[in-house]
Amino acid sequence: MSASGMDYGRESGGAGKALTPARFVWPYGGRSVYLSGSFTGWSEHLPMTPVEGCPTVFQTICSLPPGYHQYKFIVDGEWRHDEHQPFVTGNYGIVNTVLLNKEPDYNPAVLSPHMTSGSSMDVDNEVFQRVVRVSDSTLHEPLPKISETDLEVSRHRISVFLSTHMAYELLPESGKVIALDVDLPVKQAFHILYEQGISTAPLWDFSKGQFVGVLSALDFILIMRELGKHGSNLTEEELETHTVSAWKQAKLYLTNQTIEHGKIFSKRLVQAGPDENLKDVTLKILQNRIATVPVTHSTSDDGSYPQLLYLASLSEVLKLVCRYFRHSASSLPVLQLPICSLPFGTWVPKIGEPNRQQLAILRPNSSLSAALNLFVQAEVSSIPIVDDNDSLLDVYSRSDITALAKDKIYTHINLEEMTIHQALQLGQEPYSYGATGQRCHMCLRSDSLHKVMERLAKPGVRRVVIVEAGSKRVEGIISVGDIFRFLLS
Repeated sequence: MSASGMDYGRESGGAGKALTPARFVWPYGGRSVYLSGSFTGWSEHLPMTPVEGCPTVFQTICSLPPGYHQYKFIVDGEWRHDEHQPFVTGNYGIVNTVLLNKEPDYNPAVLSPHMTSGSSMDVDNEVFQRVVRVSDSTLHEPLPKISETDLEVSRHRISVFLSTHMAYELLPESGKVIALDVDLPVKQAFHILYEQGISTAPLWDFSKGQFVGVLSALDFILIMRELGKHGSNLTEEELETHTVSAWKQAKLYLTNQTIEHGKIFSKRLVQAGPDENLKDVTLKILQNRIATVPVTHSTSDDGSYPQLLYLASLSEVLKLVCRYFRHSASSLPVLQLPICSLPFGTWVPKIGEPNRQQLAILRPNSSLSAALNLFVQAEVSSIPIVDDNDSLLDVYSRSDITALAKDKIYTHINLEEMTIHQALQLGQEPYSYGATGQRCHMCLRSDSLHKVMERLAKPGVRRVVIVEAGSKRVEGIISVGDIFRFLLS
């Protein structure tokens, strides 16, 4: 019988009482994790299984009667208790405790600002979707804080590292960088992005002998929105011959980027040289709100006909930082703090908290048009897709829009009628909401900054979604940019 089917009413002296399905969570990793407690007579060890997408989080579900319970974990053969939850010293050493009340006035299924999401226990299923009330007050202890001195020490050491390492250190031993001709038709350019599996490409102008801009997924989003407008000057037929250069000029008008006397204001391409330090490269990305910076090198005095070496991103810079400090993380005190205690990222506001930037989330049946509007108006790069309980199902990112270039799908869809679920299926066939491990990178609010940085430094990871242990209810999102804005502020 599975743990979720275990009836511990008799063992706990609760025969005849209504049972509460309760989820126990061990969020600290291990190879094998078991649960034992007063409700099993301390003789039975219940296996706990990893949460999908969070391999360091183990869970199991038991049906328990109201009352006082003690429990403990067996992690890789060693008896352990959760130091972040209420505990007492008893006959079995230090054990965690919980009090389940039968009254239906439990707290709602949102953790208070003082609780960590590494909760060892919350209540499961539709009837009992709420956090268990405990008799101890230890959950209301203040979050750990870092002194201003330790914070400045951490920031200074990272700043020194970035200032003394150069952009050429980001270059891989081998690889390819794709650039597009500004005279390519828009339709062909986006098809190349899709076929090559990239979301950004520098633009080359042969007449000027220079890289003059970047074509990104955001351009495709703006084009899709323009095509969907009634009375738009941009038609599907024009995309066959409309060049990237012509689109970039039209984009300036669409986004009101003009100056006095009606002249078009075109921003210069932000780029970096191989000998530029990583701090300057990072600040260029953050200050210009861009995803990548082309690293170029020219042997001519006027800088013409440069060689494109690489597209530098914050992810690559973070990978170098993590590699450098991997074995000396203790020299950066801020890395040991849980992310919920640090002022960065976008979070779901808790009751009584001041207003923050709203976290953009959508349901699978939301329209593709709603997602595109959020990308442009809210200036977000990714949107968590959640179910009716706000539990994470998937993530829809700006880069996913290039899947619409497949077989010219964008020419015969209605943005208001196509759902997010359908849009995700285009690039994820066969698609299943159960297979989100490769796309959804998650963490817990109790995870340390060091752990989150290591996860963000992995290839292809640009942001992590903060979820509640067990339920996977979305609590926030942290991007690589959030990390660097905090460390370099």
